[in-house]
Amino acid sequence: QVQPVESGGGLVQPGGSLRLSCAASRVTFSLYDMGWYRQAPGKQRELVATITTSHIANYDDSVKGRFTISRDNAKNTVYLQMNSLKPEDTAVYYCKMSRVMVYWGQGTQVTVSS
Repeated sequence: QVQPVESGGGLVQPGGSLRLSCAASRVTFSLYDMGWYRQAPGKQRELVATITTSHIANYDDSVKGRFTISRDNAKNTVYLQMNSLKPEDTAVYYCKMSRVMVYWGQGTQVTVSS
């Protein structure tokens, strides 16, 4: 069973930074497109950023210039560096692995509040 595992969430003040990690085992990680999504209370899950097997990154307009997605295939890990955080970034952040099958992590809570 493939299970991505997110970590790095927490409580941060507006303007602060966090780095999320998502690790997966028992897979050839380099063959998967990876993505970060988020879901705020009462809202649908939405795309934050994706990175392809060729390391091509794509971002939602709401996070461009503030968030950076990257991957380390040697560590089977994808990262999301989040800077200049805003209260509206508060959500549960999920990692998604895509190839023929799609796998989701359990999520990690990010709360931006003073």
